[in-house]
Amino acid sequence: MLEAEHLVFAHPGQSTSYDFSFTAEPGEVTAISGPSGSGKSTLFDLVAGFLKPESGTLALDGQNLIHMLPETRPVSLLLQADNLFDHLSAEDNVALGLSRGTHKAEARRRIADVLRQMGLSALAHQRAATLSGGQKQRVALARTLLRDRPVLLLDEPFSALDDDTRRSIRTLVRDLTVRQCWHTILVSHHADDIAALASRRYQLKDGVLASA
Repeated sequence: MLEAEHLVFAHPGQSTSYDFSFTAEPGEVTAISGPSGSGKSTLFDLVAGFLKPESGTLALDGQNLIHMLPETRPVSLLLQADNLFDHLSAEDNVALGLSRGTHKAEARRRIADVLRQMGLSALAHQRAATLSGGQKQRVALARTLLRDRPVLLLDEPFSALDDDTRRSIRTLVRDLTVRQCWHTILVSHHADDIAALASRRYQLKDGVLASA
């Protein structure tokens, strides 16, 4: 279980102070909603290790994460910006999600598999710069899923997808979360995403995270 207890943080020069407490169970999707600017990105940055809280605890199965560097945390993060390398192919962008030292044959198999699941096989060798917004979002999500870390943070992961693709990719994320026992935390403004995926829900209001 991923547990945060009174993670307190305030951005320099801002009056708002955040206080985050939540739990996320393995194999479940935890949804977080709230208006723009309410602190959802701040929460993700704290869990991922890009920000350090003033106080509080963050632990995964009893392991303290607070003092771990971002690159060593068991966390995968998908931001709203796709952060792809435009000069690389879809396949090469996805490959960046693999751990160093992955055997070449295993790497090819895993990359091909996730591209197929995302409906991107035909675009594997196409440069990211030539892809549509929805295709780029699927490539970025494929790269994130390929990291296969216990904590998966998703910030509006389906926003650029058409309705049919959105439904199929939501199903994929849900099924992988269950199969891999991930602690998936979803930020979304779309009620349909939350209804389709969330096992538990939190609402951010006035800097405080509370059960919805």
